[in-house]
Amino acid sequence: MSTATGEITIVCSHCDRDIPSANIDLHQVHCARNLDKCKICGDMVPKKHAEEHFSNTHAPVPCTLCNETIEREVFAVHKGEKCPQRIVTCEFCEFPLPAIDLAEHQEVCGNRTELCYQCNCYVRLRERYNHETRCPGIVDNNVESSRRNARAEEGETNGRRRRQGNEVSHRRLLFTIAITGLAVLLGSLFFQRKSDGSQIVH
Repeated sequence: MSTATGEITIVCSHCDRDIPSANIDLHQVHCARNLDKCKICGDMVPKKHAEEHFSNTHAPVPCTLCNETIEREVFAVHKGEKCPQRIVTCEFCEFPLPAIDLAEHQEVCGNRTELCYQCNCYVRLRERYNHETRCPGIVDNNVESSRRNARAEEGETNGRRRRQGNEVSHRRLLFTIAITGLAVLLGSLFFQRKSDGSQIVH
């Protein structure tokens, strides 16, 4: 095989790498003496580090929770999703407990009842979500709340109308008082002049 530079290469029978033909003999001797191919991942590993490579990369891992030995590649999934002793929480009371005990606990816990303050009925915890979507107390409260809001809006509108009516009446009263005062003033001046003219004639 030749490279882009025109150099001829030969595949090493030990590590399967392309080696320049001029170096192949020396490489094969060194490669066979010092390196081993990992049977699991296929990486070439120095022979003196082969056991360390296996222990750190491929050896099964003991789970400290359930004491099972788990393949390293799936250990994270085991620990997070499958270990029967991993800690989970009850969906009803949020109490932490081992996963292996969850089903039995929730069977009992979900059958506990709590008082619904909307309709004053006792509801099983496992049915609480469905109850909240259909609770007659919530529906009635919503209707009553809508009625209260409508009455409040109506009262506010009537209040504005009353205030506007009172303002109009107040303006009319002031206008009437002003006209009356002006009429009295003009009448007073008129009679005073007439009285003065009468005295001059005599």
